[in-house]
Amino acid sequence: MSDAHDEHESVIKTPKQLIAAIVAGFAIPIIVIVLLVLYVGGTPKIGAGSNALSPEAIAARLKPVADEGFTLVDASAPRQLKAGAEIYNAACVACHASGAAGAPKMGDSGAWSKRIAQGYDTLVSHAIVGIRGMPAKGGNPALDDVEVARAVVHMANASGAKFKEPEVKAK
Repeated sequence: MSDAHDEHESVIKTPKQLIAAIVAGFAIPIIVIVLLVLYVGGTPKIGAGSNALSPEAIAARLKPVADEGFTLVDASAPRQLKAGAEIYNAACVACHASGAAGAPKMGDSGAWSKRIAQGYDTLVSHAIVGIRGMPAKGGNPALDDVEVARAVVHMANASGAKFKEPEVKAK
């Protein structure tokens, strides 16, 4: 038989080479880790020399979020009623521009003709109280009845009606 199975030899032939291989097996990974830590941790630190601690930077970080674009409204001030177009764009356009939930589209005289035939008072009443899928006051309870009536006149007149702008009654 052949002695081919005995031909495999190890690179390590002496006990001294075995000890050197074991030490290298532990030392090389540790050296690589230490070098990586030094590389990553060696980046310049930002802080003491930057303007992050200046009074302006601190004030900007501590400024309340609500200060951005928020205006306080005096609740005791006399109320300024908005025009019909303004109310339409704020509350009504979501449904009456797309026809959502069966709402008649503004300017569609065919869809508005039956409603206009019911009369101004009925249209305004339905807009204030709500009807079918339409919520009361178009979903904005803060609207005044006169503002809702102005929005109704704006939409109905754009769809063929000849309603007059509602008068503001003194309170």
